[in-house]
Amino acid sequence: MPNALLDAVAAHANEFVTLRRDIHRHPELGFEEFRTSDLVAERLAQWGYAVERGLGGTGVVGQLRRGSGSKRLGLRADMDALPIVEATGLPHASCHHGVMHACGHDGHTAMLLAAAHHLATQDDFDGTLNLIFQPAEEGQGGALRMMEDGLFAKYPCDAIFAMHNMPGHPQGKLLLREGAAMASSDNVTITLEGTGGHGAMPHRAADPVVAGAAIVMGLQTIVARNIDPLHMAVVTVGTFQAGSANNVIPQTATLRLSVRALDRGVRDLLEQRITELAQLQAQSYGVHARIDYQRSYPVLVNTPAETAFARAVAVELVGTERVEPQARALTGSEDFAFMLEQVPGSYLLIGNGDGSDDAANGGHGACMVHNPGYDFNDLNLPVGAAYWALLARRFLA
Repeated sequence: MPNALLDAVAAHANEFVTLRRDIHRHPELGFEEFRTSDLVAERLAQWGYAVERGLGGTGVVGQLRRGSGSKRLGLRADMDALPIVEATGLPHASCHHGVMHACGHDGHTAMLLAAAHHLATQDDFDGTLNLIFQPAEEGQGGALRMMEDGLFAKYPCDAIFAMHNMPGHPQGKLLLREGAAMASSDNVTITLEGTGGHGAMPHRAADPVVAGAAIVMGLQTIVARNIDPLHMAVVTVGTFQAGSANNVIPQTATLRLSVRALDRGVRDLLEQRITELAQLQAQSYGVHARIDYQRSYPVLVNTPAETAFARAVAVELVGTERVEPQARALTGSEDFAFMLEQVPGSYLLIGNGDGSDDAANGGHGACMVHNPGYDFNDLNLPVGAAYWALLARRFLA
């Protein structure tokens, strides 16, 4: 059946390649996906799904019921683009300067729509299928917004799944991982308040720049000396802003940090140590530190039973040689983690290309996401859609 399913989905591949490229050409930032959500809602309604719009602002949910089964499955795709100037030179490149689908959400949306189209013609599952098209994954927490608007109260799910493309892996290879699969992401702003003064008379001032420099160096010891070496943690100081003249000791300095972990306990420890170190290091230089610690996306944790199920579906569809059963965790973050805190499920990856298939996909498949030269690999559309269709059939058997 998997080969027949792939053939059936591939028969409509051109239609969904066209749709994907249309979405790519008209990218929209988070919570602004009006055209994309129009397109999604219209297609789902046309195929017989009950459609609700507006969850999380621009989110769309399509529901399809078959038979009298009580099982309920959720499949999620993200729709938003990034504030990047596209440099692919492709015919379907973004027509909105400064906005592009540099992460493949156009492909994720098209794959789930292709699966929705196929499943709408089938009557061989028994239960409820909830297709979730989410806005604003790129740092704005669209998943959480949809949940706050009652996503799972209105559309309860016994399990939920999502998929993301991953450049650097062979096209169509499916990568799964049980347990912590993607890191938490927290944003920290440290504001140092000193006493400004003349650069020639530093003894009359309290220099926040020197304090900030010491904090930057001290922060690097947290991972090296406070975190178990077998655990992952990242503390990155992305900006250090202070002063505007070489002979003036500024009154304030500001540091902005990105903090990541693959363990919830490590995440808590990082917050504790960063706060303590910044405050005490600043105090040692006669400067006051104000810390704004904002928790963003949590650790993404794939539950064992659902990951084992997703893995079995992958092997059935493409064979063991094209499945990585326990892939490495990623230090990037993903707001599907919020959904997995409420509903068991799994998040998997599909290879976007490793450079060996450049002739087939135009040479963009291996280009990393969030890069101006990135493009989703259209060869993945039938594979991803067939995977969702098979997973739905098996879950709602």
